[in-house]
Amino acid sequence: MIKIAVMGYGTIGSGVVEVLEKNRDIIAKRAGDEITVKYILDLREFPGDPHEDILVHDYEIIRSDPEILAVVECMGGVEPAHTFAREAILAGKHFATSNKALIAEYGPELIALAQERNLNCLFEASVGGGIPIIRPLNSCLTADVIEEISGILNGTTNYMMTKMSEEGSEFDEVLKDAQQKGFAEADPTADIEGYDACRKIAILTSLICGNQVDYEDIPTQGISGITATDIRYATAMGRKIKLIASSYKTENGYCAFVAPVMLAPGNALHGVDGVFNAIFVKGNMLGDAMFYGSGAGKLPTASAVVADIVDIVRHKNVSITMQWSADKMVLEDARQLSCRYFVRTTSAKDRIGEAFGPVQYVSAEGITGETAFVTEEMDGFAFEERLAGLKGVRQWIRVN
Repeated sequence: MIKIAVMGYGTIGSGVVEVLEKNRDIIAKRAGDEITVKYILDLREFPGDPHEDILVHDYEIIRSDPEILAVVECMGGVEPAHTFAREAILAGKHFATSNKALIAEYGPELIALAQERNLNCLFEASVGGGIPIIRPLNSCLTADVIEEISGILNGTTNYMMTKMSEEGSEFDEVLKDAQQKGFAEADPTADIEGYDACRKIAILTSLICGNQVDYEDIPTQGISGITATDIRYATAMGRKIKLIASSYKTENGYCAFVAPVMLAPGNALHGVDGVFNAIFVKGNMLGDAMFYGSGAGKLPTASAVVADIVDIVRHKNVSITMQWSADKMVLEDARQLSCRYFVRTTSAKDRIGEAFGPVQYVSAEGITGETAFVTEEMDGFAFEERLAGLKGVRQWIRVN
């Protein structure tokens, strides 16, 4: 029998315990051994909970127990998660986590620490929740040069953009609805400002380039500036606005960004609505592939964590190869990428023509007092230069 410890008994941690119990037999068959939770670590008390008897409050109990094969971290945040992860690995225990903040910052350190000791540090659930993407990148797609990863990596913002598109609601109204339904936190900053998606695309980019990509280096724009007026224009154009996190291979390296994008119906991510996530991957041999599913939620995310636990049990005596060096990858400037841009302005059409040349004008019913247009394709440097010459700009959004 394999014994593990779960740190954090919130949404994901309790989900891990539930998945292990509900699917106990099939998990044991696939892992080659029965898996049981010996400890649950949490600062809180859970009176009446069926697992109250295995609840502990002192991490040292877990760290010092030689029976614990693996420690599963579901607490969130960087500390004390980082300290606990290091101590677990140094104590000879495998480690699995759903914590994207921890992995984005300390992934290469923890991986190296585990590999030095013939252990594993796995984090499938840190990106895309229940969608398998880390494992495919690390095994199935190792024969390919990954030329692009673009995804809807945050269910909260995707729910909000879908709601605004379908109902024409304003941002603040939709945010309140998302909070009431439990899709958005009381402090939604990490989601709506794009920081959550930024950490996730940093992890994916690090894995495909083999070096550390610092999320602070990725230009990030959230959805808090998107209005019902923007949605009306997008609808008139037959498009949807989505928060997209993208990474591209360039001639000299990689570049990445997070930003709202107007997507056409032909785009693979256009039809991904509600709380669902999707990740588009383009390999130089594979071509195009899509990974789609529940990007968050208790059981989908817990399912991905348990899949890592099964992998650990299968490989308890060998470290799974993972290429992610602590050497920093200096990202190329994402402004070298070319696309079209949607712009709203109070400037007259003759001034727009002087600044941008030929454009495609857009109108939406009931909107007056401004002019909206879509530029020709250009890189970000050219767009910034031309936009600076235009007064009265109210909004601009990438168009794909």
